[in-house]
Amino acid sequence: MPNTKELKNKYDAIVVGSGGAGLTAALQAHELGLNVVVLEKNEKTGGNTSRASSGMNASESLVQLDEGIIDNNRDFYEETLKGGGLLNDRAMLKYFVNHSALAISWLMKYGIRLTDLTITGGMSKKRAHRPASMEPVGFYLTSRMTTQVKKAGIDIFTGAKVTKLLQDVKKRVNGVEVETPDGIKTVKAKVVLLATGGFGASKDIIKKYRPDLVDYKTTNQPGATGDGLKLAEALDAQLMQMNFIQVHPTADTDNPHVYLIGEGLRGEGAILVNKNGQRFVNELSTRKIVSSAITNLHEDGAYLIFDSGVRAHFAAVEFYDQIGLVEHGTDLADLAKKIGVNGANLEKTIAAWNKSVATGKDKEFGRTTGMDRELDRDPYFAIHVHPAIHYTMGGIHINTETQVLDTNGNVIDGLFAAGEVSGGLHGNNRIGGNSIAETVIFGRQAGIQMAKYVRESK
Repeated sequence: MPNTKELKNKYDAIVVGSGGAGLTAALQAHELGLNVVVLEKNEKTGGNTSRASSGMNASESLVQLDEGIIDNNRDFYEETLKGGGLLNDRAMLKYFVNHSALAISWLMKYGIRLTDLTITGGMSKKRAHRPASMEPVGFYLTSRMTTQVKKAGIDIFTGAKVTKLLQDVKKRVNGVEVETPDGIKTVKAKVVLLATGGFGASKDIIKKYRPDLVDYKTTNQPGATGDGLKLAEALDAQLMQMNFIQVHPTADTDNPHVYLIGEGLRGEGAILVNKNGQRFVNELSTRKIVSSAITNLHEDGAYLIFDSGVRAHFAAVEFYDQIGLVEHGTDLADLAKKIGVNGANLEKTIAAWNKSVATGKDKEFGRTTGMDRELDRDPYFAIHVHPAIHYTMGGIHINTETQVLDTNGNVIDGLFAAGEVSGGLHGNNRIGGNSIAETVIFGRQAGIQMAKYVRESK
């Protein structure tokens, strides 16, 4: 990354944050002729996006048609609305769904090819697009986008923390104050985008809105401290749905570093069992339902069980195994012994599950997706999981043009926001695969709207 000494005093647009939304917006705004700078407080680009592992949801995509999947935007809309407890911002959701397939195609232009499909909880069709190599989607996306941003000649600085938004006499946002290793600098611009992510690693903000979750561990990177919310709030921006914090059901919290175990693993056929070796929930219900079911066991978490067939279809397992999160069993009895669950019951559970897969009917819990293969290929594997704070659905109130609204519902001139820093799209529960989609769809929209704003303000 360039040295912050090279940071210029003036740009057309400042993008704060270098996760999926920030990088997408920078590329899209650059395509439309803006001189853009990306400022990232961490030492690396990628933010929380780089930790995502399941996929990027889209409906009516060319990739789906190539695989013979006939999907429609209406179902994607209705299922996301239902998943969010009908509390989603309808206009935002409509824009999101209608621009999802286009976002997949736009990424292709930059060589970012999400051509494999899987399914996540709350969805009826395979909508989660991921790389053909099945590597975790987040790092694949952000590492390649960072390369494209540099290739485009866009200035991008790490170790640069924005501490204040600046306004002119007409209250238009016209720059930022930024802390760099070379001291505090003032950078002016015609527009500023907040793409700073959520507050899943901020004990302070979580304590304020959800004191019941303050002791939960988090899957978020340490920089997810709600900086953008504080910057916007200082300008009287409206925050919304801040108590909607998502707990992800399957995280490995046994180590100092919490690892998210991607929903795609269940999408490829893994099941959850309790200490008694029995299933206790439809594993692909919404995250809210599955998290509550694990917590209500009162058994120090649960176990994800899968075989070699499932493992071959979810590449992230190789990483989980490499860092010591995966238990191996030559057969089910061996695995049960290693993880301390009832072996006889585990064998019965797997036999019953395989029967459900063969008939396509899960009589016990009504699971209808992620049933493509039986668990019959040894060796078998298990990962110990607990729920952990994963995502913050609330945030800055924006409209479909990604403009930030103040506490009276008026647009704050020159200020935009996209990605997890914004609130409203997901309602009270985010569907797996929708956050990556949000960063690209609304990142693009932010880039387009910033370009429009700059053109109109000349």
